[in-house]
Amino acid sequence: MCSSDLAFKPVEYWSIVATLTHDGTEFTAKLHHVDGNKPEISNKASADQILSDLKARKTFDVTDIKRRERRKNPAEPFKTSTLQQEAAKKLGFGSKRTMRLAQNLYEGIELGRAEGAVGLITYMRTDSTRVAASAVTQAREWLATQYSPDYLAKNPMFYGAAGDSNAQDAHEGIRPTDPTRTPDAVQKHLTPEQFKLYQLIWQRFMASQMAPAVFDTTTVDFDIPANRRYLFRATGSVVKFPGFLSLYKEAREEGESKALEDEQALPAIEPGEKAPVVAITPNQHFTEPPPRFSEASLVKELERLGIGRPSTYASIISTLTDRHYAELEQRRFFPTPLGESVEKVMIKQFPHEFNVGFTADMEAELDKVEEGKLGWQRVLKEFYGPFDKALSAVDYEGLIQEAHDLSALAGEKCPQCGGRLVAKGGFFGPFVACEHHPKACKYTRPLKGERQPPQLTEHICPLCGKQMVIRRGRSGEFLGCSTFPKCRGTRSMPTGVKCPKDGGDIAARRSKKRGKAFYGCENYPKCDFVCWDKPVAEPCPECGNIGAEAKSNRTRGNYRRCLKCANEWSVADPAETTAEPATT
Repeated sequence: MCSSDLAFKPVEYWSIVATLTHDGTEFTAKLHHVDGNKPEISNKASADQILSDLKARKTFDVTDIKRRERRKNPAEPFKTSTLQQEAAKKLGFGSKRTMRLAQNLYEGIELGRAEGAVGLITYMRTDSTRVAASAVTQAREWLATQYSPDYLAKNPMFYGAAGDSNAQDAHEGIRPTDPTRTPDAVQKHLTPEQFKLYQLIWQRFMASQMAPAVFDTTTVDFDIPANRRYLFRATGSVVKFPGFLSLYKEAREEGESKALEDEQALPAIEPGEKAPVVAITPNQHFTEPPPRFSEASLVKELERLGIGRPSTYASIISTLTDRHYAELEQRRFFPTPLGESVEKVMIKQFPHEFNVGFTADMEAELDKVEEGKLGWQRVLKEFYGPFDKALSAVDYEGLIQEAHDLSALAGEKCPQCGGRLVAKGGFFGPFVACEHHPKACKYTRPLKGERQPPQLTEHICPLCGKQMVIRRGRSGEFLGCSTFPKCRGTRSMPTGVKCPKDGGDIAARRSKKRGKAFYGCENYPKCDFVCWDKPVAEPCPECGNIGAEAKSNRTRGNYRRCLKCANEWSVADPAETTAEPATT
């Protein structure tokens, strides 16, 4: 969980995009080659030179068109890892939540007096996509009653674990126990969350027996002779036959490649025709580190590295937030100071055990033990011998020194007895104490210095009506009653923005189960207003309300969304700017 992106150094680069039109349809073409090579535009001066070369162009001539048909096959039925990934991306469910709901569906749902409790899905902890022939037959028979024959795969589609050396293949893939039992038919018996997950599983399995989607993909080249030769290329696709997409489409998140069905649709255009230029726009970018892990991408990475099993993915991920090693913000994991300290210390002290290859190798060895190919005594001896030696050599005071900068302690003396101050470990974490602690001297303090006196605020305790003070906890600052411990009233730290529903303070909060940060009205449960991005006290240009979510993504950069009217507007980003388009 090391924040490696902190050491990442962004590199500037530019792209040139031409907005063109044909028969009333606008489309974009990107600069693809300069003099036959990939463009390397590293600064604004280079981008401006290209604009200068092209400023006289009123039209782009079509020099080449390539058209071809592409087919996209449906995804295989779910296994545990892919179910957790898709539920996170499409439904916003965490791995633990997904598995809890799947357990409910597997154990049985009361479907009325006639049927009683019925298990709606097969076993949900599996690393196989294998499906029973009877289920395939049922699915195809139902699909044949709902779709024309063209929408059904030509032959029954059987999936399996072939090619996956880590798969145990003990259970079928995750599918509905009765494919003819549609989500709508059982919706009234399910909670909204159970319905969403069952619908996801049902649609994925049924789509796996449908025909591929067919796309017409087109690439249009515009070879522009100027001071240099500039090749602009427009790519697009059109759905020729939807196939399985008429029932199910996989979700995608930031960092994943664009799907065929998400590409732009190009107008009908032929070689030799001219496309009028609307604008040529230079865009400044900076290279970025890989996106932080989401729950979906982390499950995918665990599976790729061979770490854990279907039954352990959820517990591995929940440990990160339960122990405050990481926090979930905007569905991405961010390491806490505690997580960074643990990573720094443990990797140095136990480099072998904290290597991802160690865990994957241990999984493989345990599989061999289960198969009778390897003795468990040998595995245990080979692991515990070196580990016990490394554990005995740990310098606990040195660990604290590594995790925290305590160089200033060398010149400090105990304010009570004049003794030397040293770092010590305790049940609640490391602290600074007198060398004579605890027998001859009781002096202790936090690692970061003397405790600061609580700061009084104008906020009133909801329990006793006294003033509240700013305190610090494991999850950051919060408001606590000034009479503590007599009164234990607390409030989340206000953001300074008022709730658009009832005017109450919007405060930062964190969900207890997943540690996910969000912002909500302090008058909850009377007011149910929540938002996921940090509110800022900025006026909306549309309605004038003071308060907006500070949002950001790779496509739009930094922007705001009004908490009252949902109007969105862009804001300046000093790290990334977009030049004014050169209109013609």
